[in-house]
Amino acid sequence: MTMASSVQAEGAQAAPKPPSDPVAVGGTDSVLQVRNLEVTYYTDAGRAKALDDVSFSLGAGEKLGMVGESGSGKSTLALAMMRMIKEPGRIENGEVVVDGTDLIALDEDAMRRARLSKIAYIPQGAMNSLNPVMRIGAQMVDAVKSHVPDEQPSAIRDRCMHALASVDLDPKAFRMYPHELSGGMKQRVCVAIGILLHPQVIIADEPTSALDVVTQRQVMETIDRVQSSINAAVILIGHDMGLMAQFVDKVAVMYAGRLVEVSAVRDMFTDPKHPYAQALINSLPNLDNKGVFEGIPGLAPSLLRLPSGCAFHPRCSRVMDICSAKRPEVTALPGGHTVMCHLFDGEA
Repeated sequence: MTMASSVQAEGAQAAPKPPSDPVAVGGTDSVLQVRNLEVTYYTDAGRAKALDDVSFSLGAGEKLGMVGESGSGKSTLALAMMRMIKEPGRIENGEVVVDGTDLIALDEDAMRRARLSKIAYIPQGAMNSLNPVMRIGAQMVDAVKSHVPDEQPSAIRDRCMHALASVDLDPKAFRMYPHELSGGMKQRVCVAIGILLHPQVIIADEPTSALDVVTQRQVMETIDRVQSSINAAVILIGHDMGLMAQFVDKVAVMYAGRLVEVSAVRDMFTDPKHPYAQALINSLPNLDNKGVFEGIPGLAPSLLRLPSGCAFHPRCSRVMDICSAKRPEVTALPGGHTVMCHLFDGEA
């Protein structure tokens, strides 16, 4: 799917569900609220719940890092928020409220207009996200025209050139084809397309995974700068904990489709609460203990056959009897820290 065509992507309608209070990541002036979001994939092998009752909120200008092992539901969350879940997937329940508008409740035409204008998506692989037979400028112009059809051609061109300049790309890139750009330049083009209409929420799905270390930093600095200029909320999805430590304000840890912990980035690295979050932090290389690496025992569970109770209990070093019998719920801790673990719910 190309960046320009993604604005035309179809989503799945959700059945209404009484919302619960979202986990507070932003303040009372939250620009994004995700409530009880559930996504299920119906396969020949059975029903797999990829997102299970996910709720959180995010304020304007805040940056949230979403981490977890592959298959934990991070990218599914991004696609669900954009209403780009395809069959056999289905958004079963939930709300994605951006500036007072529930995106899940919109019809297809209204959702198409909301993409790029209210919520934008920066894809993981820029080389696969741009139309190879269209010039960069033509793809940017198409994106603007689909949302602002009455805007004058000169104004559209100025808007596109300003977006390119904001990501430090030469104006010549407007007339170039994707194959004429480096990987880092193509990723910046995707960022430029994402900010064309000044969205209130930007989702960056592993935007630096295919880039070298130097280019990674340049791209992240670009996203940071343009995010600050338009005061957008940003969700950064990735595996690089070092990148999270430098870039985001808050960190959310996902496991088996659930948000098991949300906290300020400093608290996540210095005092993680959930045993899975602790294992993730302990698995990072440490200069004080060079050459020794700690892994997480076992494998992430299949979404088709989740363990009873807490999905992490077969791999947990602090497992208790209640962990296999009852699924934990969200517990609020001081400082806006939330965790989903029986160690903190008073029932252990």
